[in-house]
Amino acid sequence: MGDYDFIIAGGGTAGCILANRLSADGKHRVLMLEAGHEARSMWISIPAGFSKLLVNPDYNWRFATEPEDNVHGRTIAVPRGKGVGGSTLINGMIYVRGQPQDYDGWEAAGATGWGASQAERVFRKIERYERGGEGRGKTGPMHLEEVAERFPVSDAFLRAAQEDGQPLNADYNSGDQEGVGYYQVLQHRGRRWSVVDGYMKPAAGRKNLRVECGAHVTRLVFEGRRCVGVVYRQNGQEHTVRATRETLVCLGAVQSPQLLELSGVGNPALLQSFGIPMVHAQAQVGENYIDHFATRMNWRVKGTVTLNEMSRGWRLAQQVARYYTQDKGILTLGTGLVHGFVKSAPDLPAPDVQYFFVHASYANAAERILDRHPGMTIGVAQLRPESVGSIHIKSADPLAGPAIRPNFLSAQVDRDSLVGGMQVARRIVGQPALRPYVDAEVSPGAGVESYDEWLDFARRNGQTIYHPIGTCRMGSDPAAVTDARLRVNGVSGLRVVDASVMPKMVSGNTQAAVMMVAERGAEMILEDAAR
Repeated sequence: MGDYDFIIAGGGTAGCILANRLSADGKHRVLMLEAGHEARSMWISIPAGFSKLLVNPDYNWRFATEPEDNVHGRTIAVPRGKGVGGSTLINGMIYVRGQPQDYDGWEAAGATGWGASQAERVFRKIERYERGGEGRGKTGPMHLEEVAERFPVSDAFLRAAQEDGQPLNADYNSGDQEGVGYYQVLQHRGRRWSVVDGYMKPAAGRKNLRVECGAHVTRLVFEGRRCVGVVYRQNGQEHTVRATRETLVCLGAVQSPQLLELSGVGNPALLQSFGIPMVHAQAQVGENYIDHFATRMNWRVKGTVTLNEMSRGWRLAQQVARYYTQDKGILTLGTGLVHGFVKSAPDLPAPDVQYFFVHASYANAAERILDRHPGMTIGVAQLRPESVGSIHIKSADPLAGPAIRPNFLSAQVDRDSLVGGMQVARRIVGQPALRPYVDAEVSPGAGVESYDEWLDFARRNGQTIYHPIGTCRMGSDPAAVTDARLRVNGVSGLRVVDASVMPKMVSGNTQAAVMMVAERGAEMILEDAAR
């Protein structure tokens, strides 16, 4: 296959953005390697199809955490997108920039050049949000729409939240996040809009860009401490390709540290235990794993029809017809309908809890099986968790999954925020606007009242909401895995460009932040190449 200027390991969100930007001027030969395949399933373009794809091993790596005492010995699913487009093929499409303080916090912690003003500039470059005001992008590659569907119970939730004192916020991505409203999602005319649509299709046909699918990168190739390429497996054969400029690891917060460790960059004691030759000792590879942990509170509903009934029988047939004739209806819905960014305690300076309201309830949340009775759910997540875990290899076999240990709810502030957020959610549901619709609280149930009871409910029922970050943390301190230009410290010719470089969690869904990291990373790579 010859040499390439840039080799991109991973064809997910960040990899697709890099593939487009690095090949755009025609000056560089770019190879992108993706272990999965092209996005072909009919369910990808249908927003509601995420429930099918989340349990499909062709499009989801289907990782899971190790059993931990903090969650009563449970293992928790950690979905990761598989195939060109990565998690943008299977996620809930919710677009949240986060709070400006998040990015100023990154910069204060040593991630120079990643402050709020720089982040906003890049977000505007990404977005095509035509109804947005000043400060929002209108011409970017990623289409954004506000959730179009309206339902009596969702409108009642907004009224109830305002009765509780929560402000109505029409654009939570405008800089002020606090309040309630309808989510913004990456869709166009009722269809999912993934990075394949926004970045890969416009790059199709470029002679200097090659995409290899079914290509599982197993190892980075080093000459001394310079990374010069990768080894990958495809159709049972092993191949080696060389990068004359840089190798770019874009495998996400679960698999990027895994690849570094398999290649000899990591904690010496860990690598020695698996017989992996050391290239560079870096004890923090795989550390600083942070994720959003959420509970799902649900209620039995009366006096209205919910998604539980709409997704069955003649009502579903009606909705399918509406989708294919009008691009409307329940098939346009993802994981969240109404947002809430609230304070778990009134004296906090900014929201610390996020709500995901939907007029549906799950009999089995992990498998996305809906209840047969009318229901509604409020997902409750702490925005900026301080509980820190790790992701490390547990085998020298590159095809084996790593050990994921999130250490959920180990920090007191996480426990306080989550309990407080659930209590506020119950208070909102008790307001007059929602009373005509609420039959009974099913989960956790009205009998749960004390702090310890709320916390035990969270430990027994909480799930990740699929936002792993931090395992190749960037910073300016000696312990940082990557520097502020995303270069792996201690070696050359190698960068990590994905969620793993984020030093702290952003306030909300991480999809937008990953896109921002990739766009900013592409700028840095091209700037350095021009020098």
